[in-house]
Parts: sequence; structure tokens; C-alpha cells
Amino acid sequence: MKIGIIKEGKNPPDKRVALTPSQCKYLIEHFPEVEIQVQSSKNRAIPDSNYVEAGIQVLDEIPDCDHYFGVKEVPIEMLHPGKKYSFFSHTLKKQPYNRGLLKAILAKDIELIDYECMVDEDGQRIIGFGRFAGIVGAYNGILGYGLKNEMYKLKYAQNTSGKKELETELLKVKLPPVKMLITGGGRVANGAQEVLGALKIRKVTPFEIINFQYTEPVYSQLRSSDYNRHAKDHPWNTEHFYKNPKKYISKFKPFWKACDILIHCAFWDHNAPRLFELEDLKDPDFRLKMIADLSCDIKGGIPCTLRPSVIPDPFYDYDPTTGEEVASFNENLVTIMAVDNLPCSLPTDASKAFGDELIEKVIPSIIHGDPRGIIERATMTQNGKLTERYKYLKEYVSKRA
Repeated sequence: MKIGIIKEGKNPPDKRVALTPSQCKYLIEHFPEVEIQVQSSKNRAIPDSNYVEAGIQVLDEIPDCDHYFGVKEVPIEMLHPGKKYSFFSHTLKKQPYNRGLLKAILAKDIELIDYECMVDEDGQRIIGFGRFAGIVGAYNGILGYGLKNEMYKLKYAQNTSGKKELETELLKVKLPPVKMLITGGGRVANGAQEVLGALKIRKVTPFEIINFQYTEPVYSQLRSSDYNRHAKDHPWNTEHFYKNPKKYISKFKPFWKACDILIHCAFWDHNAPRLFELEDLKDPDFRLKMIADLSCDIKGGIPCTLRPSVIPDPFYDYDPTTGEEVASFNENLVTIMAVDNLPCSLPTDASKAFGDELIEKVIPSIIHGDPRGIIERATMTQNGKLTERYKYLKEYVSKRA
């Protein structure tokens, strides 16, 4: 089996890669039937020379591999007909900007095995960059709070050599007794908690963070039931909430009155209530002044997230009197951090962690069979057609791109 590691072709260029040189070497040593070719890239965080030193073949073009691995969407002109591909296609939610890509995948008889669809028997994702989104997003939130209040200055995450130096930078942080919130309970939230753990910030309950005062910084992790309730005050039922989000309303107000920093990691359904409304930002009791919106749903769960921000310039403020974005770090306005490609700030560390998961949880199933059905569930297209699990996308791809 010949594996191809493709260069990232999307603009702006992504510096991540699916497998690092040492991981490629490991695969060849432990799976004798595997051959690996790497497509040369000037933008990758890991230079071509590192692959060559590891004994991996690097070529300008790799047209005859069996299975290609990338990270972001592959430009249509770079797709090889009749091959297998794994990357994040970002088509599951019928994203209009990727309709043409999925149409081309079908037309070129490509078998797409999407990372986002790689789930276990319980439907839980087994691979992704969420942890590093959480790490960088929480770091950016702490960085922004320091800049906004002129308390400390940290290196931007992309200017560090990696996660270790980022943790060293955190030693500079001296926070007053602020109250912080993390929403969500998945990989992203866990990554964010790593940062707060490195800062040795104490975790308290949602009740405590609303009702008690502290002489040290603290944080609380909120689940859906902490900030949503049934509109008719029926008892909370998590399954019912996710199936019927329109029947629920927000009860987040006590948190925005009590807390200073929000790191929003939770998934948000467009039918679910927002955490707060734009009108709430005009309330003099609205205390939140730094929001790191890691979900980055534009005008979604965080309605003042007006646009995605970018890695070199991650912050902007929202002015509730005009409803418009203004330059960041005004004392009395909320500052938003809404970078939508956070793991790209730590591309080498993020790539290594991702590749480790690929090797542990995915590649053995590709090479030696798929007893748990991971590959079968993740296969979106086959023989020029959508597979049964993804036939709900038929109307989406039939529309004109």
C-alpha cells in the first residue's frame, strides 16, 4: 500500500501535515507493506529535508499513491481521479462554499474518508485538532485580557517555538481575582482547561462562580444544562435539548453579570438559544469584557462575533451602541477573539498530536481491516456515489456550485 502525504493547497497556506517524518518512519518500520511518499511543500512547518533525513521519499508530484492524506480541503485541480483521500472536507453541514469540491470528488470517482466522520460506536469523534484549538484559544483569551488591561504582555502563540514555550510564556501571567468561564465538555474545552491548569487557576462550580467572591482567579466549566432551560420550565433532559433546541431559552444572564472572561468551546446549533443577545451588551451590569469564541459561529451563540479574526490580528471589539466592530482593547467594550484556524498557530505540535491519533486509531483499520467500522462510517463517497450514511447530501451536491 502506497500512502501519499500531500501538500496543503488551500489559501492562505496551512502549515500542518497529517504525518511527521518520525511518524512516517514508524509506519514503514511497523507495517512492512506500507510505502510512503511526501509531496514537496514550501509552506509546511516541517521542512522537506526532515523527511529526507528520516528516509522518506519527497517528490514534487505523487500521482500514483493508493491513499492520500491531507489536512484541509484539497483544491479540485489537485485531486487524482479514482484514488482514496482523507482530509477535512467541511461538507457535512452542507457548507455552500465546498459544494463544488464534493461534486468534483463524486465526478472523479474518489473515495473520501473524512476525518470529521471518524467516530466510534457511540458516535464520538476519535481524531481531530480540537485539543490544540482549545489550547491556543484559551491562551489567546489570557493574552487578550492582559493586553486590554495593560497587565502583562505575552508572545503571540504563532511566534513561539511550540507548546513548551507557550507554557513558559504563561509564567508571566499575573491575574487579579477574575472569574472565568469555559463552555463545553469535549476536546476543545479539555484543551482550554490545560491552559488554565498550567496557570494553576482553581476550578469552582457554576453555582459558586455566580454567588461567591474570591481573592484569587477562578474558573468554572459550564455544560448545556447550566446556561439553557426549557421554555416551559420542564425538567432538564439533555437528549431532548439536542433534538429540540428551539424549545429552550438561555439562562446565561447570571454568568454574564458575574464573570470577566468567557472561553466559548461548546458546539452551537443554529436552532439553539444564543448565550445572550446584542441588547444585553448595553446593560451596565454586563461584566464580560473578554470573549474567546472558539466555536466561531458568525452572529451565532455569541452574537457579537461578527466575523472570523485572523492569526496575526486575532482581536476586535464590539460597540453595542452602533452594532459595529471597532479596534480592539477599549476599556468599556467587549473584546472578541474569533480565530477559526487556531491549531495553525502551533502547526508542528498540532501535526504530531494528530499523526499520533492517526497511527493509533485509524491507519491500522485502513491497512488490516476495519473490525470497528471506523473507516466504513467515515467513508462519504464510493464508486462515484454518496454512501448510505451521507445520502442526505444528495440535494446539496445536485445544486449548482
